[in-house]
Amino acid sequence: MAGKLIRCPVCGKRVSWEGNPYRPFCSARCKLVDLDHWLSEDYRISMPREVLEEEPEEVEDEKL
Repeated sequence: MAGKLIRCPVCGKRVSWEGNPYRPFCSARCKLVDLDHWLSEDYRISMPREVLEEEPEEVEDEKL
């Protein structure tokens, strides 16, 4: 049995899961490309619409 094959989320190349130090990516390059997408905010974690529409609570400065 060859082991489980997965698709790299960046380039789509099929790679083995087992023994792959870059999983779920196929290479260090694809891993860094993915990191760049997060850092440049191409990827975002979505929030429920209600949370986005709420007004932020005012925070009073605490006196020490």
